[in-house]
Amino acid sequence: MTAADNVNPYLGRYPLLASRRGIWREIARYVRRDAPNAQTVLELGAGYCDFINTFPASRKLAFDLNAEMAAYADPGVELRIGDAVELAGIEPSSLDLVFASNFLEHLDAEQLHRLLVRVREALRPGGRIILIQPNFRKCPEHYFDDDTHKTVFSDESLAQLVVSHGFKIEKIVPGLLPFSMKSRLPKWPILVRLYLSSPVKPGAAQMYLVASRR
Repeated sequence: MTAADNVNPYLGRYPLLASRRGIWREIARYVRRDAPNAQTVLELGAGYCDFINTFPASRKLAFDLNAEMAAYADPGVELRIGDAVELAGIEPSSLDLVFASNFLEHLDAEQLHRLLVRVREALRPGGRIILIQPNFRKCPEHYFDDDTHKTVFSDESLAQLVVSHGFKIEKIVPGLLPFSMKSRLPKWPILVRLYLSSPVKPGAAQMYLVASRR
């Protein structure tokens, strides 16, 4: 075994930047405005658990395939190592909010269908799914910089997919955040807060969708 065999590809693809937690605290604060009463929250593809660690809720659940991410979950987070598509162990009508950032584009059509069926089952009536995704319309030249992307989404196609699975669109922002954490997104929390609240967002290529279970 060589040294290269011991390198975690996740850490290389998604580096653990010192500014991550502060940025995600502000993103979680923004998301909270669209799910103010959410007390049982699930994050799909939680990675370093930046969102689920900082989102205020009485019960926090998360899925990730990478067992090494358990080291980053706060004690109050129920991190389940496994495939998020099936939502194994999640009871029907038990969740107030399902959140995912940069997750759906890694799934194929069949996986997307299975996941959204399970998400709808797992949400309480009126429960919400909130998604942050790269918007192909705003970053076509960079969308496949990550070669694990399988499905192309624009704000229109993502909305159509969600509606076709029994959800009602509550809010959609075609460009909320820059394409990558490694971009020129301001790293100071107060600047992130100002960026999120500004009607003008230079370089924003990540869309934001809020939908409720009909």
